[in-house]
Amino acid sequence: MGAAANKQLMRDIFAEMAKGNGKLFVDSLADDFRWTIAGATKWSRTYEGRQTVLTKLLRPLFSQFADTYTATAHRFIADGDHVVVEARGENLTKAGARYDNDYCLVFRLENGNIKEVREYCDSVLTEKALGPFPESRKLAAS
Repeated sequence: MGAAANKQLMRDIFAEMAKGNGKLFVDSLADDFRWTIAGATKWSRTYEGRQTVLTKLLRPLFSQFADTYTATAHRFIADGDHVVVEARGENLTKAGARYDNDYCLVFRLENGNIKEVREYCDSVLTEKALGPFPESRKLAAS
């Protein structure tokens, strides 16, 4: 797939995510998908493998929201197998905190599948609204 097709796939994915539907995103993840959250927070790390991302990152993250997670993209820049997406999530946690984060997501695609994403966001907001990474809370409680 070329840059135009990769860009269209990401447009389609984010059109669904704006409606709270993450199915196309999940269905597009390669088995060896990698997600890196940049920064130095307790959420910052690299998650290796589709199943690990789903169970160790997305499940604990989405379980904190009062409703279905949504994100709306407002810019797509494509170059070969990379698509950069600027997006904004507007979400409320179960604890009543606003989690309205701005993102710059750098996706790498291969044969119609998402192989990798590098996420840049407001890390201070992440820790303020979501607290430490759920795994860290378990370790602190032990």
